[in-house]
Order: sequence, then structure tokens, then C-alpha cells
Amino acid sequence: MKYEDVTVGEELAEVEYPLNVYRLVMAAGANRDFNSIHHNSEYARRTGAQEMYANTSFLLGAWERCVRDWMGEEGTMRAIRDFRMKAFNYAGETMWVRAHVAAKRLEGETGVVEVAIRCENGNGITVGPGVVEVVLPRRTEGLK
Repeated sequence: MKYEDVTVGEELAEVEYPLNVYRLVMAAGANRDFNSIHHNSEYARRTGAQEMYANTSFLLGAWERCVRDWMGEEGTMRAIRDFRMKAFNYAGETMWVRAHVAAKRLEGETGVVEVAIRCENGNGITVGPGVVEVVLPRRTEGLK
């Protein structure tokens, strides 16, 4: 993806995550988050949650996948802002990551794009809305 190919308002492809127990247990183990609320339903319920739920690293990874699938390997993520958990994403639910291009600008010769992004489940927004700021290569880089 090149900066010049980006249109403000453009929708990124939605990413769907069925949150089964296996996925959440594997994610928690992979990022070494051994808090039982992320892999033990009974323990999570004792803390007041409905069920075990996705952890922060999994959710950040979901945002990254959505943006990376769109921009490709040439782009660079520069910042993530307003990543706020509003509700849990429980085992047994489906979560979607939805995003669109909110703004683009040049900083000198650098093409910067702001992607508005959020996680949702059947009850609405669970994480965000936030912004992932990316730098994309330009078609004219290196040309004078």
C-alpha cells in the first residue's frame, strides 16, 4: 500500500474472531498472561465476570492484524491511541475489528495515515474507538 492509494473514509476489511476457549487459552499462554481470568471460566466468574475473556495483548494484536492486512508489510505502525476497554470480550462470543481511514497528511515527505479502529461484539463497542497511526511509503520517495 502506498500513501497516494489511500482515501479518507475508506473502510478496512473487517476481521472476525470467534472467541472460543481454545483461542483465549492459547493467546494467554502465548503472551505469558497467566492471570486466571483469561483462561479459567470458574475463576473469572468468581471475580464477577460472565466468563473468561480476551486479554489486552490479544486485543492489541487484533487491531494490528486489521491494520497490517490493509497496509501490507511496507507500512509502519507509529502509534496506538485511545485503546480503552469498555467491556469484556468473553469466550463464546464473536468479536469484530472494524476500522476506516480517518485522516491522512504529509509530514515533510512522510505519508501519515490515521486509522480509526474499534472492537465490537453483539453488545456494541468493547474496545476503543481508537486510532492507529501509520506511516506508508510514497510513490514519489527518492524522486526530485
